[in-house]
Amino acid sequence: MRYFLINKPFGTLSQFTREAPEHRTLADLYDFPPGVYPVGRLDRDSEGLLLLTDDKRLNHRLLDPSYGHARTYWVQVEGKVTEEAIRALAAGPVIRIKGKEHHSRPVGVERIAPALPPRDPPIRVRQQIPDTWLALTLREGKNRQVRRMCAAVGHPVLRLLRYAIEDLTLADLAGQHVREVSVTYLLPRLKIK
Repeated sequence: MRYFLINKPFGTLSQFTREAPEHRTLADLYDFPPGVYPVGRLDRDSEGLLLLTDDKRLNHRLLDPSYGHARTYWVQVEGKVTEEAIRALAAGPVIRIKGKEHHSRPVGVERIAPALPPRDPPIRVRQQIPDTWLALTLREGKNRQVRRMCAAVGHPVLRLLRYAIEDLTLADLAGQHVREVSVTYLLPRLKIK
């Protein structure tokens, strides 16, 4: 079995197949062996930690909602986030997914000030509107959920980066964009016995 950690750049699809000639995919980042696929997804406009493997049991375990693995996202949102908005996020706001209401599970929320390099391309900046960085820890993974949750409390997302899956973080990449790791390295960080 093979296990790869990557720091997915903005604008890259979490797949190997191009949907249009100009799309960047995971195949543009590294020469991954056949049979290795991402565990979960990050949308094209999101960055950060992604795990790729050919281990189908691990893939199933991490994607099975009954296990509820924690995923932490660093999110730059538009506006100054109030305590009321933080409480609404923490409670799990109601969002719409495929036309249906979904009551999000409670979320860990804290204000942060991460030291990140600028995004390429840069985010839009509006001089009269401040922004806020938050760390959101979710135990479910609906399509574009972080973006929908932040919008539901009045703070559109400017930049979104997955920082961690359980105790596995971007720091585990040791400054690399792609790093192959062993299962003995991976499982304790993912809290899997």
